[in-house]
Amino acid sequence: MVAVGRKYVFDFDSTLTRVEALDVLAEITLNGRADKDDIIREIQKITNLGIDGDISFTQSLEKRINLLNAHKDDLENLVQLLRQKISKSIESNKEFFHNYSDDIYVISCGFKEFIDPIVAEYNIPADRVYANTFRFDENGKIIGFDEANVLASHNGKIACLKNLDLQGEVQVIGDGYSDYVMREAGIADKFFAYTENVHREKAARNADYITPNLDEFLFVNKLPRKISYPKNRIKILLLENVHQNAFDTLSEEGFSVELLKHSLSEDELIEKIKGVHVLGIRSKTQVTKNVLAAADKLMVVGAFCIGTTQIDLEACKKKGVVVFNAPYSNTRSVVELAIGEIIMLMRSIFPRSTEIHAGQWNKTAANSKEVRGKNLGIIGYGNIGKQLSVLAEALGMRVYYYDVGDQLALGNATKCNTLEDLLNVSDVVTLHIDDNKANNNFIGEREINQMKDGALFVNLSRGFVVDIEALANALKSGKIAGAAIDVFPEEPRSNGEFLTELKGLENVILTPHIGGSTEEAQRDIADFVPNKIMDYINSGNTVDAVNFPNIRLPKQNNAHRFLHIHKNVPGVMAKINEVLARYDMNISGQYLSTDNEVGYVISDLDKEYNKDVLKALKKIDNTIKFRVLY
Repeated sequence: MVAVGRKYVFDFDSTLTRVEALDVLAEITLNGRADKDDIIREIQKITNLGIDGDISFTQSLEKRINLLNAHKDDLENLVQLLRQKISKSIESNKEFFHNYSDDIYVISCGFKEFIDPIVAEYNIPADRVYANTFRFDENGKIIGFDEANVLASHNGKIACLKNLDLQGEVQVIGDGYSDYVMREAGIADKFFAYTENVHREKAARNADYITPNLDEFLFVNKLPRKISYPKNRIKILLLENVHQNAFDTLSEEGFSVELLKHSLSEDELIEKIKGVHVLGIRSKTQVTKNVLAAADKLMVVGAFCIGTTQIDLEACKKKGVVVFNAPYSNTRSVVELAIGEIIMLMRSIFPRSTEIHAGQWNKTAANSKEVRGKNLGIIGYGNIGKQLSVLAEALGMRVYYYDVGDQLALGNATKCNTLEDLLNVSDVVTLHIDDNKANNNFIGEREINQMKDGALFVNLSRGFVVDIEALANALKSGKIAGAAIDVFPEEPRSNGEFLTELKGLENVILTPHIGGSTEEAQRDIADFVPNKIMDYINSGNTVDAVNFPNIRLPKQNNAHRFLHIHKNVPGVMAKINEVLARYDMNISGQYLSTDNEVGYVISDLDKEYNKDVLKALKKIDNTIKFRVLY
């Protein structure tokens, strides 16, 4: 039920809609004119001066109408456009306007001719819309406005609201000067600065509350809303210079996002993680048990890379923190670098380049070979290995592969049953294995000795999978004729000095973990990971989570969704349903997935619920996390 006596007074332009309606009307009426952009800029300037109270509203209105050159017939097109420009959170909470319409008023310095048809769809009748009206000449041209209307005068909203003499608490929701002065004049009890579409500093500075969307307004007032917890209250921390697109996508969704260019040490992250709901990292930041212990609100970790060894996945799972990564987004980048390095090594390009940089001209075909007809051995035939297989074969190489899993060959690739078989036959060996700790020193002295004399070696996977000392010795002895290494057992947290035993060796390409670092890959990762994060926060989906039971959920409509994460012990599901039955909740859909340690159950319920049911669900033994989505 509505709080007794409370009234809600909404502005229209830049509050109920994302735009100023007269600016949109200008776009319609000035279309085709050479000076259109100049006039629109002038109209917008006048609009802002009036909104901020720097000129009188009457002046603002007169100047804009004179510039518009509008006709009555243009208003129909304007209404059609405005219907497409309703504020996002207003549109998603349409039910609020329908259910509470008796206590909702629109007081606007705009015009009833276009406001009435828009708000009528939100169950706000014309007799609760207070706005200006146009004056037309005999041909239908807009020539002015009704100057007798109180809203046509400076501070007209104050007089309008005063005349209404609304009883009970009056709350004003708007974006500008003319809205907050109603609170200053003492005829409104609270002013909410609505900043979803535009942030006006003067209005925000004078607000009782800054509300970035209607969800926040409804949350503060404990009113029913589309989502249970406003997105602007969900804090996201992105580290390690994650691509700007990720910041933009998450910010546009309404979350509060902070982006730092560097990684954080454990102590720094422990301090910073407090109050953070979502953490985005790359490969340098370590998410340890200590960090997770300090993470009082953490729901999701997004790894903007392939590897997840920097994250304690088990500790995350036990705390109900879902982890997503980007297993496919930089595949092409890594494969292209591998192809390029294989060719560079086979042609001895780096020794020749070093010589000529030193002023030495050494034109020779010695140790320079084509890749065509050579045997490429791919260790790890996953996404990267398979794509590399296809491209290498297109270059004329014969491809062999070894994988601990049962992987089907692409093209004419030949599967090797043992690692030794692959090493024995390959002219080039390239590593593309995962970050399983069991792969430590996967390639060591023994494996190198099994390779062909003069073979080439490429590692674009993980640093710890290769014994660097053994590789350096093989390069110095000539057993290995060349190598390209992008990853190292120990890598610095920030750019600067770095030492390795491979430094200075001939025909060795060294790169600072940039296999997947292309603009395209980072952009793809910045699209993929935020979408997974948003999907989990918005709907509960865990598809592609690396540490959690995967559930793909149908779109939810007209129901409440409860998310319950618990230890996977017998009887929890029964207790959840016992609580729901006790509170007479009707389940319209229920989805469960478990692994050895945790269970994840989503319940969709199609009726209003007693808030005590939430407390009861949280108190169920072995509950890890509980969340209400709607």
